[in-house]
Amino acid sequence: MCGIVAATARDNVAPVLIEGLKKLEYRGYDSAGVAVLQAGRLERRRAVGRVAELEARAEGLFASTGIAHTRWATHGAPAEKNAHPLISNGLAVVHNGIIENYAELKNELVAQGYAFTSETDTETIAHLIAEQLKQSPDLAEAVRLACRRLKGAYAIAVISERSPGQVVAAREGSPLLLGVGEEGHYAASDTSALLQVTRRMIYLENGDVADLRPNGFSISRLDGQPVSRPVVVSQLAADAVELGHYRHYMQKEIFEQPEALANTLEMVSATESLQAGLFGADAVDIFGRAKSVLILACGTSHHAGMVARYWIEQIARIPVNVEFASEYRYRHSVPDPEQLIIAISQSGETADTLAALRHARNLGQPMTLAICNVAESAIVRESTLRFITRAGPEIGVASTKAFTTQLAVLFLLALALAKQQGRLPAAGEAQHLQALRHLPVAVQNVLALEPEIAAWARRFANKQHALFLGRGRHFPIALEGALKLKEISYIHAEAYPAGELKHGPLALVDKEMPVVAVAPNDELLEKLNSNLQVVRARGGELYVFADQGCQIQESYRNDADVHILALPEHYGPLSPILHVVPLQLLAYHAALIKGTDVDKPRNLAKSVTVE
Repeated sequence: MCGIVAATARDNVAPVLIEGLKKLEYRGYDSAGVAVLQAGRLERRRAVGRVAELEARAEGLFASTGIAHTRWATHGAPAEKNAHPLISNGLAVVHNGIIENYAELKNELVAQGYAFTSETDTETIAHLIAEQLKQSPDLAEAVRLACRRLKGAYAIAVISERSPGQVVAAREGSPLLLGVGEEGHYAASDTSALLQVTRRMIYLENGDVADLRPNGFSISRLDGQPVSRPVVVSQLAADAVELGHYRHYMQKEIFEQPEALANTLEMVSATESLQAGLFGADAVDIFGRAKSVLILACGTSHHAGMVARYWIEQIARIPVNVEFASEYRYRHSVPDPEQLIIAISQSGETADTLAALRHARNLGQPMTLAICNVAESAIVRESTLRFITRAGPEIGVASTKAFTTQLAVLFLLALALAKQQGRLPAAGEAQHLQALRHLPVAVQNVLALEPEIAAWARRFANKQHALFLGRGRHFPIALEGALKLKEISYIHAEAYPAGELKHGPLALVDKEMPVVAVAPNDELLEKLNSNLQVVRARGGELYVFADQGCQIQESYRNDADVHILALPEHYGPLSPILHVVPLQLLAYHAALIKGTDVDKPRNLAKSVTVE
C-alpha cells in the first residue's frame, strides 16, 4: 500500500518525483503529496485523488531535494489534511506501513507540546524526529533514534530545512530501495519509479537507515553501525510499465499472458527432462524429503494455491494444505519439519504472506519455497528455494498475468516433486512438458474469443449479482472469476463448487442472477451438467465456458437463456490456465461498460504491505 519517491540531485527533482508517483499510483491513489526544499525552505503540495490532481498543484516547484507520496488510507480518511508528506518544525516525512504504538507516542508528544493536524499514525513519526533533532542536530541520527521507538511496519523518507541536500530513508517491514544515479541518489517503494533516472538499485533490509546526498550515500543500522548493501542492475525496461496502445493496464496485461508464460517457462522450452534445480540448489534434497506441502497465500495467489493442491496431490501423491496467510499464524498449527512451505506472492512483499512464512520458519519448518514475480523481494530473500515468475510488471490492481504464470510454475513444481519422489514416469514427464511448451499458443487462441466475451459482458453490466460455478480443479478458477468481476465492476459475485448448489446457494438463483459455469471437457463434466440443469429448472440464465466438441451444447440446443462459448481446445490438467482467461476478459468488459476505474478499483491497492 502507498508509494514513496525521494530524490536529492544536482538538478531539479520535482519532475522526477511526480513521474515516479505516476508509476507508483497502483500502490495507492486516494491522495498524493510532494515536499521539496526550495531555496532552503520547505514547500509542500497535497491533493485528494489521483497524481494528476497533485501535478497541477505542483507546477512551479524547483528544488534539488524532495520527497513524494501516493496514499492508500489506513489511519484517517482520504482527505488533504491526512495526505503525506506530514510536517513538523521544518521537516517533512512520507511513510508506508502502520505504526502500532502510535497512540502511545501521540499522547507522549501531545504532552510535550506538539499539535496534531491529521488523523494519521505518520504524524507521530514527524514529531518524534523533530523531538530527536533537539538532542542531535544530525538528521540521520535523529531518524535512527526515532525509529528505535517505532513498533510496526514502516518505510520512511525524511527531509529537513536544517539539512539541505539530504534525504534520510529507513525501512522496517515495508519495501524500500535506493537508486544510484550519475546526477543524484534516490529512494522509492518500487523499481519502476526510478527507471527514469537509473537502473542501479540497492535493496534495503529491515533495520537499515540510508543517508542520501547528491554526490554519495551511506547505509547504517539502527545502532549506527555502517553496513554495505550490493548494487543490483535492474533488468526491468522502462517501457515495460508504459500503457502503449491499450486502454487500460489490465487489458494490456491480459494480452501479455502468452509472452509472460513463454518467458516463465523458457527454461523448459527446449529440454527433454525437468530438473528440480530450477527451484534452487537445495531443491533435489528438499523435494525428495518433503512428506507434505503447506501453501501460504492471499487473494488471487491463494486461488493459485488451491489449483496447485489438485495438481500436486494427483501427480506427486503428496498431501497439500492451502492456508490464507492472514489466518495461518493466528491458530495453533502443528509444525512438521518435513513439510514444504510454499509462499506465493506477486510482489513478494505481501505483509500477511511474509509474516506467515516467518511464522512457519520460527515453528521449526526450514524447507521453504517462494513463488514470486519480484526477484529482490523480501519473501524471495527469506526463502530457501525460489522460482521467479517472469510476468513482468503488473500495474493493474486486479491480477491477471501474475496469476497464470504462478499456475504454470506450480504445475512445474508438481512435476518436480513427483520426479524427485520417483512418481513421474518418463513418458508422463515428456507429455506434460510438451503441454507446457504449447501453453502460450493455447492462451493466445483463447484471447481471440474476446469479441464474443465482450458481447456477453453487455448482458452483465446491469446486473447486481452473479454466481460462478466450477468443479474439481476448476472450482478455484470460478473463485478467481468471481473475484475479478467484483474487484473491478463492483457487481457482487460469489463462487461455489457446483455440487454445493443444493446445499444453500440455489436459493439465490432466479432470472436476475446470471450463473457462470467453468465447464471443461473432463471427468466431472457430466456431474457439472446435472448441476446446471438444476439452475435452468429454477429460471437461472447460464453462461457456460466449455471446450471445443463438448457435448454439453447438445443439452441446451434450443434454450435462449443458455449461452455457451467453446474454447479452442481441451487442455487436460492445464485447463485451469486456459479457462481463467475468458473470465478475466468478462470482468474487464463488464467494468468497461459500467464505466468503473478498471486499473484502480475503489478501496483496493496492488501491493498489500500492511496487515
